Amino acid sequence: MSDKQTKAILVVSFGTSFPDTRKRTITAIEDDIAAAYPDYRIYRAWTSKMIMKKLLRTENIKIFNVKEAMEAMMADGIRDVVIQPTHVINGIENDLMKEDALAYREHFDSIRFGAPLLTSEEDNDAVVNAVAHEFSNLPGDVMLVLMGHGTTHYANAIYAALDYRFKDMGHENIFLGTVEAYPSLEPILKAARTRQPKGIVLAPFMIVAGDHATNDMAGANSDSWRSQFEAAGFPVTCVMKGLGEYEDIRRIFVEHAAQAE
Repeated sequence: MSDKQTKAILVVSFGTSFPDTRKRTITAIEDDIAAAYPDYRIYRAWTSKMIMKKLLRTENIKIFNVKEAMEAMMADGIRDVVIQPTHVINGIENDLMKEDALAYREHFDSIRFGAPLLTSEEDNDAVVNAVAHEFSNLPGDVMLVLMGHGTTHYANAIYAALDYRFKDMGHENIFLGTVEAYPSLEPILKAARTRQPKGIVLAPFMIVAGDHATNDMAGANSDSWRSQFEAAGFPVTCVMKGLGEYEDIRRIFVEHAAQAE
Protein backbone atom coordinates (compact mmCIF):
# COMPACT_ATOMS: atom_id res chain seq x y z
CA MET A 1 0.00 0.00 0.00
CA SER A 2 1.28 3.48 -0.86
CA ASP A 3 1.53 6.27 1.75
CA LYS A 4 -1.55 8.00 0.32
CA GLN A 5 -3.56 4.87 1.02
CA THR A 6 -2.51 4.62 4.68
CA LYS A 7 -2.46 8.31 5.76
CA ALA A 8 -5.61 10.35 6.34
CA ILE A 9 -6.82 13.68 7.60
CA LEU A 10 -10.19 13.57 9.33
CA VAL A 11 -11.83 17.02 9.25
CA VAL A 12 -14.27 17.31 12.16
CA SER A 13 -16.97 20.00 12.12
CA PHE A 14 -20.01 20.78 14.24
CA GLY A 15 -22.10 20.62 11.05
CA THR A 16 -24.93 22.64 9.50
CA SER A 17 -28.29 21.86 7.93
CA PHE A 18 -27.97 24.88 5.58
CA PRO A 19 -26.71 23.46 2.23
CA ASP A 20 -25.42 26.74 0.73
CA THR A 21 -23.29 27.76 3.70
CA ARG A 22 -22.13 24.12 4.03
CA LYS A 23 -20.54 24.26 0.58
CA ARG A 24 -18.96 27.66 1.17
CA THR A 25 -17.56 26.82 4.61
CA ILE A 26 -17.12 23.20 5.72
CA THR A 27 -16.59 21.84 2.21
CA ALA A 28 -14.30 24.77 1.35
CA ILE A 29 -12.11 24.07 4.41
CA GLU A 30 -11.95 20.35 3.50
CA ASP A 31 -11.04 21.23 -0.10
CA ASP A 32 -8.24 23.57 1.01
CA ILE A 33 -6.84 20.90 3.33
CA ALA A 34 -7.06 18.29 0.54
CA ALA A 35 -5.19 20.63 -1.86
CA ALA A 36 -2.47 21.30 0.74
CA TYR A 37 -1.99 17.59 1.59
CA PRO A 38 -2.23 15.57 -1.62
CA ASP A 39 -0.59 12.55 0.10
CA TYR A 40 -3.50 12.17 2.49
CA ARG A 41 -6.99 10.80 2.08
CA ILE A 42 -9.59 13.22 3.45
CA TYR A 43 -12.47 12.08 5.64
CA ARG A 44 -15.34 14.07 7.16
CA ALA A 45 -17.07 13.77 10.54
CA TRP A 46 -19.55 16.02 12.33
CA THR A 47 -20.28 16.30 16.03
CA SER A 48 -23.91 17.53 16.09
CA LYS A 49 -26.19 14.49 16.34
CA MET A 50 -29.24 16.67 15.75
CA ILE A 51 -27.91 18.16 12.51
CA MET A 52 -26.72 14.77 11.19
CA LYS A 53 -30.16 13.30 11.89
CA LYS A 54 -31.87 16.24 10.16
CA LEU A 55 -29.63 15.95 7.09
CA LEU A 56 -30.36 12.25 6.74
CA ARG A 57 -34.09 12.98 7.01
CA THR A 58 -34.28 16.01 4.71
CA GLU A 59 -31.51 15.42 2.14
CA ASN A 60 -30.83 11.71 2.58
CA ILE A 61 -27.16 12.55 3.25
CA LYS A 62 -25.36 10.34 5.75
CA ILE A 63 -22.52 12.06 7.61
CA PHE A 64 -20.25 10.06 9.91
CA ASN A 65 -19.86 10.95 13.56
CA VAL A 66 -16.27 10.70 14.89
CA LYS A 67 -16.58 7.05 15.92
CA GLU A 68 -18.05 6.04 12.55
CA ALA A 69 -15.27 7.90 10.74
CA MET A 70 -12.63 6.10 12.82
CA GLU A 71 -14.29 2.75 11.96
CA ALA A 72 -14.36 3.68 8.25
CA MET A 73 -10.66 4.59 8.28
CA MET A 74 -9.82 1.32 10.04
CA ALA A 75 -11.78 -0.59 7.38
CA ASP A 76 -9.94 1.33 4.63
CA GLY A 77 -6.54 0.34 6.01
CA ILE A 78 -5.55 3.81 7.26
CA ARG A 79 -2.62 3.65 9.72
CA ASP A 80 -1.80 7.31 10.47
CA VAL A 81 -4.51 9.85 11.23
CA VAL A 82 -4.38 13.61 11.63
CA ILE A 83 -7.65 14.97 13.06
CA GLN A 84 -8.27 18.62 12.21
CA PRO A 85 -11.32 20.19 13.86
CA THR A 86 -13.00 23.24 12.37
CA HIS A 87 -14.15 24.24 15.86
CA VAL A 88 -13.63 27.87 16.87
CA ILE A 89 -12.45 27.13 20.43
CA ASN A 90 -11.10 24.27 22.55
CA GLY A 91 -14.54 23.71 24.09
CA ILE A 92 -16.89 20.84 24.89
CA GLU A 93 -17.27 19.64 21.28
CA ASN A 94 -13.50 19.46 20.91
CA ASP A 95 -13.01 17.57 24.20
CA LEU A 96 -15.66 14.98 23.27
CA MET A 97 -14.22 14.62 19.76
CA LYS A 98 -10.78 13.77 21.20
CA GLU A 99 -12.30 11.28 23.62
CA ASP A 100 -14.18 9.50 20.81
CA ALA A 101 -11.11 9.36 18.56
CA LEU A 102 -8.69 8.18 21.23
CA ALA A 103 -10.92 5.21 22.02
CA TYR A 104 -9.49 3.80 18.75
CA ARG A 105 -5.81 4.52 19.49
CA GLU A 106 -4.71 0.86 19.48
CA HIS A 107 -6.08 0.39 15.94
CA PHE A 108 -3.75 3.01 14.39
CA ASP A 109 -0.01 3.66 14.35
CA SER A 110 -0.63 7.32 15.18
CA ILE A 111 -3.51 9.70 15.92
CA ARG A 112 -2.57 13.38 16.05
CA PHE A 113 -4.80 16.41 16.60
CA GLY A 114 -4.70 19.77 14.89
CA ALA A 115 -5.74 22.76 16.99
CA PRO A 116 -9.10 24.58 16.78
CA LEU A 117 -9.16 28.10 15.32
CA LEU A 118 -8.40 30.05 18.52
CA THR A 119 -5.65 28.19 20.33
CA SER A 120 -2.50 30.34 20.50
CA GLU A 121 -1.72 34.06 20.77
CA GLU A 122 -0.65 33.89 17.11
CA ASP A 123 -4.06 32.46 16.22
CA ASN A 124 -5.82 35.33 18.00
CA ASP A 125 -3.79 37.91 16.10
CA ALA A 126 -4.28 36.08 12.79
CA VAL A 127 -8.05 35.95 13.34
CA VAL A 128 -8.19 39.67 14.24
CA ASN A 129 -6.27 40.42 11.04
CA ALA A 130 -8.51 38.11 8.97
CA VAL A 131 -11.69 39.82 10.19
CA ALA A 132 -10.20 43.32 9.80
CA HIS A 133 -9.11 42.41 6.27
CA GLU A 134 -12.58 41.06 5.42
CA PHE A 135 -14.16 44.31 6.64
CA SER A 136 -11.39 46.67 5.49
CA ASN A 137 -14.00 49.01 3.93
CA LEU A 138 -15.81 49.47 7.24
CA PRO A 139 -16.12 53.22 7.98
CA GLY A 140 -14.81 54.36 11.37
CA ASP A 141 -18.25 55.62 12.39
CA VAL A 142 -19.89 52.20 11.87
CA MET A 143 -19.67 49.40 14.46
CA LEU A 144 -18.98 45.83 13.38
CA VAL A 145 -20.59 43.44 15.87
CA LEU A 146 -19.58 39.78 15.63
CA MET A 147 -21.82 37.07 17.07
CA GLY A 148 -19.99 34.09 18.55
CA HIS A 149 -21.67 31.00 19.95
CA GLY A 150 -20.43 30.96 23.54
CA THR A 151 -20.24 28.02 25.94
CA THR A 152 -20.29 27.09 29.62
CA HIS A 153 -16.78 25.59 29.11
CA TYR A 154 -13.90 27.58 30.63
CA ALA A 155 -12.49 28.06 27.12
CA ASN A 156 -15.26 30.66 26.65
CA ALA A 157 -12.88 33.26 28.18
CA ILE A 158 -11.24 33.52 24.74
CA TYR A 159 -14.20 35.56 23.42
CA ALA A 160 -13.70 38.42 25.90
CA ALA A 161 -9.94 38.25 25.34
CA LEU A 162 -10.41 38.48 21.57
CA ASP A 163 -12.85 41.38 21.88
CA TYR A 164 -10.12 43.18 23.83
CA ARG A 165 -7.50 42.16 21.25
CA PHE A 166 -9.49 43.83 18.44
CA LYS A 167 -9.30 47.16 20.31
CA ASP A 168 -5.66 46.55 21.25
CA MET A 169 -4.75 46.07 17.58
CA GLY A 170 -6.39 49.34 16.60
CA HIS A 171 -9.89 48.22 15.65
CA GLU A 172 -11.87 50.31 18.11
CA ASN A 173 -15.14 49.77 16.24
CA ILE A 174 -15.10 45.94 16.18
CA PHE A 175 -16.98 44.15 18.98
CA LEU A 176 -17.36 40.44 19.71
CA GLY A 177 -20.23 38.98 21.75
CA THR A 178 -21.81 35.55 22.18
CA VAL A 179 -25.34 34.17 22.03
CA GLU A 180 -25.03 31.80 24.96
CA ALA A 181 -22.38 33.19 27.33
CA TYR A 182 -20.24 36.25 28.16
CA PRO A 183 -19.72 38.75 26.60
CA SER A 184 -23.44 38.95 25.81
CA LEU A 185 -25.18 41.55 23.65
CA GLU A 186 -25.80 43.80 26.69
CA PRO A 187 -22.34 45.42 27.02
CA ILE A 188 -22.20 45.91 23.23
CA LEU A 189 -25.57 47.69 23.19
CA LYS A 190 -24.26 49.86 26.02
CA ALA A 191 -21.12 50.68 24.01
CA ALA A 192 -23.29 51.54 20.99
CA ARG A 193 -25.40 53.95 23.03
CA THR A 194 -22.22 55.66 24.22
CA ARG A 195 -20.50 55.75 20.81
CA GLN A 196 -23.62 56.55 18.76
CA PRO A 197 -22.31 54.97 15.50
CA LYS A 198 -23.98 55.82 12.17
CA GLY A 199 -24.84 52.16 11.75
CA ILE A 200 -24.26 48.58 12.92
CA VAL A 201 -22.93 45.75 10.77
CA LEU A 202 -23.76 42.32 12.20
CA ALA A 203 -21.77 39.23 11.16
CA PRO A 204 -21.52 35.69 12.58
CA PHE A 205 -18.30 34.74 14.37
CA MET A 206 -19.01 31.08 13.65
CA ILE A 207 -17.64 28.79 10.96
CA VAL A 208 -21.01 28.65 9.19
CA ALA A 209 -23.74 31.26 8.79
CA GLY A 210 -26.44 28.80 9.82
CA ASP A 211 -29.26 28.70 12.34
CA HIS A 212 -27.82 31.16 14.89
CA ALA A 213 -26.91 33.70 12.19
CA THR A 214 -30.31 33.38 10.50
CA ASN A 215 -32.46 33.51 13.64
CA ASP A 216 -30.57 34.86 16.69
CA MET A 217 -28.57 37.41 14.73
CA ALA A 218 -30.60 38.50 11.70
CA GLY A 219 -34.09 37.21 12.58
CA ALA A 220 -37.23 39.36 12.58
CA ASN A 221 -38.14 38.21 16.12
CA SER A 222 -37.95 40.91 18.78
CA ASP A 223 -35.06 39.34 20.70
CA SER A 224 -32.70 38.91 17.72
CA TRP A 225 -29.57 41.06 17.81
CA ARG A 226 -30.74 42.89 14.73
CA SER A 227 -34.12 43.75 16.28
CA GLN A 228 -32.51 44.89 19.54
CA PHE A 229 -30.13 47.27 17.75
CA GLU A 230 -32.97 48.58 15.59
CA ALA A 231 -35.11 49.09 18.69
CA ALA A 232 -32.23 51.15 20.12
CA GLY A 233 -32.42 53.36 17.02
CA PHE A 234 -29.51 52.08 14.92
CA PRO A 235 -29.67 51.14 11.22
CA VAL A 236 -28.46 47.54 10.88
CA THR A 237 -26.84 45.63 8.01
CA CYS A 238 -26.47 41.83 8.34
CA VAL A 239 -23.58 40.04 6.59
CA MET A 240 -24.51 36.37 6.24
CA LYS A 241 -21.01 35.02 5.82
CA GLY A 242 -19.51 32.34 8.07
CA LEU A 243 -15.83 32.44 9.08
CA GLY A 244 -15.24 29.38 6.88
CA GLU A 245 -15.82 31.63 3.87
CA TYR A 246 -12.81 33.82 4.75
CA GLU A 247 -9.74 32.58 2.89
CA ASP A 248 -7.45 33.80 5.72
CA ILE A 249 -9.42 31.76 8.27
CA ARG A 250 -9.26 28.60 6.14
CA ARG A 251 -5.50 29.11 5.88
CA ILE A 252 -5.22 28.94 9.70
CA PHE A 253 -6.89 25.50 9.70
CA VAL A 254 -4.53 24.30 6.95
CA GLU A 255 -1.56 25.49 9.06
CA HIS A 256 -2.94 23.79 12.18
CA ALA A 257 -3.15 20.50 10.26
CA ALA A 258 0.52 20.98 9.27
CA GLN A 259 1.52 21.59 12.90
CA ALA A 260 -0.23 18.34 13.90
CA GLU A 261 1.34 16.46 11.00
